[in-house]
Amino acid sequence: MKLSLSIIVPVYNRPKEIDELLESLTKQTYKGDYEVIIVEDGSQNTSEKITQKYKDLNVKYLYKPNTGPGDSRNFGMRKASGNYFIILDSDVILPNNYLETLETFLNESYVDCFGGSDAAHENFTTLQKAINYVMTSFFTTGGIRGGRNRVQKFEPRSFNMGISKDAFVKTNGFSRIHPGEDPDLSRRIEKAGFKTAFLPEAHVFHKRRISWDKFYTQVKKFGTVRPILSSWHPKTKKLTFWFPTMFVFFTLGSVLATFVVKNIWFIVPLLSYLLVLLIHSTLLNKSLKVGFWSIYAVFIQFFGYGIAFLKSTFYIRILKRDPEKQFPHYFFKKNEAT
Repeated sequence: MKLSLSIIVPVYNRPKEIDELLESLTKQTYKGDYEVIIVEDGSQNTSEKITQKYKDLNVKYLYKPNTGPGDSRNFGMRKASGNYFIILDSDVILPNNYLETLETFLNESYVDCFGGSDAAHENFTTLQKAINYVMTSFFTTGGIRGGRNRVQKFEPRSFNMGISKDAFVKTNGFSRIHPGEDPDLSRRIEKAGFKTAFLPEAHVFHKRRISWDKFYTQVKKFGTVRPILSSWHPKTKKLTFWFPTMFVFFTLGSVLATFVVKNIWFIVPLLSYLLVLLIHSTLLNKSLKVGFWSIYAVFIQFFGYGIAFLKSTFYIRILKRDPEKQFPHYFFKKNEAT
């Protein structure tokens, strides 16, 4: 099958990000034809003028009411002319060989869905590098986002994801939940009989337009939706999903035992783990400051995710509450117009 690529990018009030993403597309080594579809999801601060700057790219700008990123991606795929869709978040920058790497892989080992990895650009801020570290490191998330060579039942993420037109048509694309729409779609693609793959070589520089508060909100959302996804797809349950919650109890128990028993050895395991993170992040990022900020980031990550995961598990798994009724703000309403 001859590949015809359509790049789908939903955006909400982020014209500067679209500018940077499109600029990175002008530097691609890929020589084939492709289209770029920017789906404006009901923004007030639109990207239309930005897209008009890039006349050498085949850019289509589409505006629609605000119905969330998942529905916006579906809208873009329905309007696309290609037979293979590359799904990107607006806050990514592409390495020069990104599209060439994808084409080579798909021509040699075709799959109907792939997920790429996540990297930090050298120009990222200290905050962005610290957050990128804890989101991609083997010592925090197992390294799935950062480029593990072998990942069993990997769940492609929509910041860097590919899906064939056939898989989109058969699954009807992304659901209304957000976040969590991408692992849900990955599992439905797999259940429909399509193959998925992890492609660490096709990394993107994921900026994560974020502050500490926004990062906490993000990981809290991730922790909340995971039990919902596990209830929809029971075979995806993993003990590792409990690790952040276990870290919360481990941290509180270590500190409490140290002060109550007045024995410093109770906190040594925790400090040893944090020391490993500090050294690894410092060496990886060539910055002691990033190393220390990574320590702060891991507490935000594990406490935000872990407590939200425990709370959501109680409502969804124990009390058997309906996810959409319990957490209505995690679900976008249907919009038949799109």
